[in-house]
Amino acid sequence: MNKTLVEPTQVSNVKIYKMPCYSDIRGSLTVTEFENSAPFIPRRYFLVYDVPSKETRGQHAHINCHQFLVCISGSCSVEADDGVRHQEFVLDSPNIGLYLPPMIWGTQHKYSNNAVLLVFASELYQSEDYIRDYEQFLNMKTLGK
Repeated sequence: MNKTLVEPTQVSNVKIYKMPCYSDIRGSLTVTEFENSAPFIPRRYFLVYDVPSKETRGQHAHINCHQFLVCISGSCSVEADDGVRHQEFVLDSPNIGLYLPPMIWGTQHKYSNNAVLLVFASELYQSEDYIRDYEQFLNMKTLGK
């Protein structure tokens, strides 16, 4: 079986995952075994879809939660910011995943009409894990969480 390729980015600990893709006349299949090739074992997932193209989602960081984003249909852009470096990624293939560790400010936008963003999360939902104010995020980064 082909291995998942993991590429570092300009943003601290944010990584692009290129999962293997198998195609034949019956269609295509991509696979990730979380225990063997993903950055964490998920405890939940959610789907983001039917987002008007001019709308922005995310705009927050997590204190403890890791996230793994895959646009399984259409495309969207994800901005990752570690407080020093900022990079934008286009997710436009179901075999490309973006890993966002805790304490990374994430924003999603530029959704195509048919975009479906699948997000795997390392933690169950806890509102107190969210940092929704960018200045607070920067202060927490400076103080080391």
